[in-house]
Amino acid sequence: MSIPAIELLTALRSGQSTSPRLTWYGPGAERVELSGRVLDNWVAKTSNLFQDELDAEPGTRLRLDLPAHWKSLVLALAAWQLGMEVVLDGAEAELLATSEPAPAAAGGAFEAVLAVALPALAMRWQDELPSGVVDYATEVRSHGDFFMAHVDPEAGRMAVRTSAGAAHTHAELLDGFAAAVAVQPHDAPRLLVRAGDGLEAVLSQALAAWLADGSVVLVHPDVAVTDRLLGDERVTGG
Repeated sequence: MSIPAIELLTALRSGQSTSPRLTWYGPGAERVELSGRVLDNWVAKTSNLFQDELDAEPGTRLRLDLPAHWKSLVLALAAWQLGMEVVLDGAEAELLATSEPAPAAAGGAFEAVLAVALPALAMRWQDELPSGVVDYATEVRSHGDFFMAHVDPEAGRMAVRTSAGAAHTHAELLDGFAAAVAVQPHDAPRLLVRAGDGLEAVLSQALAAWLADGSVVLVHPDVAVTDRLLGDERVTGG
């Protein structure tokens, strides 16, 4: 039986697959738009990186030490597709994805550390990385565009641990974690999501929008949400 996150990704890549599903507005006039097909491609490559290079499997815990960002959403979706647990509360984990890898590498608390460069056009980590740290921007591009799990994920395993310590299984991810966010009824809602609300809130809102067959416009705190932006992106909620 497929877990809900896999079913969601299947819907994103098959239904109106060329339509925008995730649009990012970042500092320095950054704008990144991912269609359902492109989003699924990024997620597949990232899942393959987790599985083939970092030896992740269902139940492996990934701590996301990142701000709300389009890459954070990709990493979370990839982990859920593999049946992993996304840790948001600072609890113990085997893997860490972070934009500040040096302290984590020095601490040695993780089996693997993934350095995530946040600038939209970053093709690699700009500075020298500590030994053993994996450069996400460089490595993810070498992995396959389609993902096939070595081990089937289990719906009863934990999918996310929130900042308040609450936990949701993979079976509960969409009707628990995501359902906590109310998305107004609309034909394929286009939801404005503010990155300043924090990663946990952004993940919940994005899942809720996609569950409603909608899309997400994710805006960095330094970007002004103007009437022009709302109109250009055809935002219907948020």
